[in-house]
Amino acid sequence: MDRLIGKRVVITGGGSGIGADMALAFAEAGADVTIIGRRREPLETTACRHPAIACEIADVTREADMVALFERLGEVDIVIANAGAADSAPLARTGLDQWQRMLDVNLTGVFLTLREGLKRVRDGGRLIAVASTAGLKGYAYVAPYCAAKHGVVGLVRALAQEVAERNITVNALCPGFTETPLLEASVATIVAKTGQSPAQARAHLQSTNPSGRLIQPAEVTATALWLCGPHSGAIHGQAISISGGET
Repeated sequence: MDRLIGKRVVITGGGSGIGADMALAFAEAGADVTIIGRRREPLETTACRHPAIACEIADVTREADMVALFERLGEVDIVIANAGAADSAPLARTGLDQWQRMLDVNLTGVFLTLREGLKRVRDGGRLIAVASTAGLKGYAYVAPYCAAKHGVVGLVRALAQEVAERNITVNALCPGFTETPLLEASVATIVAKTGQSPAQARAHLQSTNPSGRLIQPAEVTATALWLCGPHSGAIHGQAISISGGET
């Protein structure tokens, strides 16, 4: 599979989970991939899986980092704003610092990635944000995360209108609970706060999916590859649910 030969791809949060899965798949499709993150070790672990994957250290919440990053990279074809984080607490016990942290990583980081990526993307480019079903519905105890992901969907829809007359598409992917290290952290939090077993916590998360299972990273990656392939130019300004019918 070589349909992306010659394409330059940037993926934030590429050291693990969905980002790492995307990095390998896009590299195997022929693209030159640069993965971005704050921690060198997981990035290098992912980069070692394919010679077409390179890594850069940057914090998506820092404007100076993202400006400098895209200045170094130059022209690109595909930008995937994937970096994110999750935390949970009842709203009445959510501190302003926790609220701000969720917005910084999950919304401001996407804004900076897409803004700088837009300045460098070539004709025919693709801008993709990895949002969540939390951008399409509410979940209890994760109000800041839901607010941020709803913001990502709104950002994507607004930017799509701005670039509608250009040969660029902008879309959001909205996976349900996905089998990633982020989900394992959520399971650990549920166990710690409720006393449930890990199996019970996972079963609770799986129950949100009508199919009764967790989403796999490869399913999100396949959707991203489709958006970057032929005959996808009419898919624009969409929030694509990858959730087994949940949304």
